[in-house]
Amino acid sequence: MPLFLYPLGLACLLLLLALGLLLWRRSRLAMIPVGLALIVLLVSSNGWISVALVKSLEFQHLPQGELPTADAIVVLGGATRPAFAPRPWVEVQEEGDRVLYGAKLYREGKATRVILSGGRIEWFGKSNPESEDMATLMEPMGVPRSAMLQDPTSLNTRENAVNVKKIMDENGIRRILLVTSAMHMPRSLRIFQKLGMDAIPAPTDFLVSDRDLEALQTSPQSVVLSLLPEADQLRNITRALKEYIGMVIYWLRGWI
Repeated sequence: MPLFLYPLGLACLLLLLALGLLLWRRSRLAMIPVGLALIVLLVSSNGWISVALVKSLEFQHLPQGELPTADAIVVLGGATRPAFAPRPWVEVQEEGDRVLYGAKLYREGKATRVILSGGRIEWFGKSNPESEDMATLMEPMGVPRSAMLQDPTSLNTRENAVNVKKIMDENGIRRILLVTSAMHMPRSLRIFQKLGMDAIPAPTDFLVSDRDLEALQTSPQSVVLSLLPEADQLRNITRALKEYIGMVIYWLRGWI
């Protein structure tokens, strides 16, 4: 159901409503949902709005100096694509920075263990769980298998946290560095802390940088281009709305 609250789904619903009005009564009222659909698409693909909405999430847990050491680094899934043909190997999505940053933190000595959390939804095709795919990527980056612990069954952020807590309890792990996308961090951190875990945010995969903000304020070209509709901005706004809707649903369920 939330799919129809996101800009593209909402615009499609409005256009279907307009089509229904035209087929049923050939009414000029059909212009109302058509106009609303156009407004939804223009607003949700606007660079200024996209940056503001994404920044409101990503800048909540900015690193304050160097990260401390911990007992383990937790890397949340949602970052890889399975090695289905013709892919030669496991591939990363936009969120693949999670895997790269987790490996970097391990090599910097921030923790001696890495917990990889993520299963795989079966209707996308049976394959290795995402935790295994992340392990496959991390091993050539210098993270030994002996240092990895896996949660191969979780399918959402709540399950990530519940399963990671079990792994922590079983292995005497008390303090973790939580690695996930900066936009996903506010919801993730609240869930982990709600379950009583000592989690330190280690965000990555920032879509908005200080340079982007500076360009919007000083570059005439960026100002003009940001006013034009763009598919990437539509995707970013949709991701941000997904996080806010997720926070509301998780709050209603008592998970944050």
